[in-house]
Amino acid sequence: MARLKTAETAVLEIAYEESGPADGPVAVLLHGYPYDVRAYDGVVQILNAAGMRTIVPHLRGHGPTRFLSAETLRSGEQAAIGQDTLDLLDALGIERAVLAGFDWGARAACVVAALWPERVTGLLTCGG
Repeated sequence: MARLKTAETAVLEIAYEESGPADGPVAVLLHGYPYDVRAYDGVVQILNAAGMRTIVPHLRGHGPTRFLSAETLRSGEQAAIGQDTLDLLDALGIERAVLAGFDWGARAACVVAALWPERVTGLLTCGG
């Protein structure tokens, strides 16, 4: 069962759902706009059953994810969401992960894969 957790980065307190075996390979699932983490409910069950740990974050501007400072410039650009994804990996101590996303999440996953390929074990995107 997925548990809602938070991880603090330099800019955000990122809310995310985590499920599956703690020692399994990691898949980070990134939703698009205007969707949320519920878009992956069916996929999470399949990946967990296959032994994968899933991390499904609420992207900036969605759900309980919050900016740490009211003075922080708000941006929804894909580079910012890509950086948020990398920052989340760092905050959780995840060295490498499969990244999957659609729409905005796809672009963010591609940003991470292009700029930090050593952090990505696989990439699956659509509609980005």
